[in-house]
Amino acid sequence: MRRLYLAGGFLFVALGFIGAFLPVLPTTPFLILAAACFARSSDRLEGWLLNHPRFGPLLRQWRERGAIPMRAKLMSLAGCSVGFLMFWIGSKPGPLAATVVAALMLFGVAYVFSRPSA
Repeated sequence: MRRLYLAGGFLFVALGFIGAFLPVLPTTPFLILAAACFARSSDRLEGWLLNHPRFGPLLRQWRERGAIPMRAKLMSLAGCSVGFLMFWIGSKPGPLAATVVAALMLFGVAYVFSRPSA
């Protein structure tokens, strides 16, 4: 199992790195998953991630309190809004598809805003 967690940690770090450059792919959720995998497989890699100058404070706040910074909350709202607008304009969805996508996005944004602010 340790090897699977280690492989998962590396996979999630890679996805988080890609997400830092692609606006449609989030970074922090993948790094949270990477930290959880490294906690079960490598103390050294977990420490590296938790002490990273850019992402470490966010990961520690999440681990300690489940907190998300207000800036990240607002960015998630803006990202979902832009994403839905692009979906609406680009695919001209029917009422059912538009309602399902909107409901999923609203559920995600509601969860993010329900977390404590960092």
